[in-house]
Amino acid sequence: MNCSLPHRVLLSSPMEGQQDRLCLQPLWDFVTAKEPLIKSPFFPVLFSFTAYMAFCLPYVALDFLSIRLPDLRKYKIQPQTYPSLGMMVPCIIQSVYHHVVLIFPVTFLHWYWRPMDLPARAPELPEVLLQVAVCLLLFDFEYFLWHLLHHKVPWLYKTFHKVHHKHVSTFALTTQYSSVWELRSLGFFAAINPLLLGCHPLTEMIFFLVNIGLSVEDHSGYDLPWSTHRLVPFGLYGGAPHHDLHHLKFKSNYAPYFTHWDKLFGTFTESHSN
Repeated sequence: MNCSLPHRVLLSSPMEGQQDRLCLQPLWDFVTAKEPLIKSPFFPVLFSFTAYMAFCLPYVALDFLSIRLPDLRKYKIQPQTYPSLGMMVPCIIQSVYHHVVLIFPVTFLHWYWRPMDLPARAPELPEVLLQVAVCLLLFDFEYFLWHLLHHKVPWLYKTFHKVHHKHVSTFALTTQYSSVWELRSLGFFAAINPLLLGCHPLTEMIFFLVNIGLSVEDHSGYDLPWSTHRLVPFGLYGGAPHHDLHHLKFKSNYAPYFTHWDKLFGTFTESHSN
């Protein structure tokens, strides 16, 4: 019997895993080189706020430019409304307040009771991609249920969720314009899923970045040629037009990213930009 083929297959798997790991190892080495900062109780707040503002700023620039450039205006979902500086500043102030007064105490307690462990080896690329996708799907389901409940129960809507619907025409900085309860609920969903899956710290960071980026895109108010919903086939992803319609009509499109839960529950409405 010729055993050479199975032997090669057995040898190829560790080699492929090593290659998958090696492609992320330089990135992880760069991160761990900043270990004192990463393990600092201030890092989660700095990471979250910096990432949030970094994702928002291109859309803020687009808001100011598209007023003067008709070629950009065509990508605005609600071209009749544009955010003013007076609308943006309160959103930034509230976000700073929430990060300093609400998020930092929680991250400090987490730092005190459960210090972060930074393994020497990076995760494998397929593992990262799979776990980030699963975390997104779980977050999408959790937020869909939370969101649906806070619209169907009038007391919950008025007490906790109404503040997020202050702006019928959304812009990037409205992403985190919400009540304390909503901010903490979504923060809990985002934090618990990587923990349940046992994700590598690098995978957790990547998921947070993807989650923040997609959420900002949802509230951006723009339907751009490279928007995520145009890249995901078969209408599986709603994106900015899907969520913009939710803010405009209030009674549909409760899932933040994907469309399957709204379709299953009969709460899906086709976006007006389509």
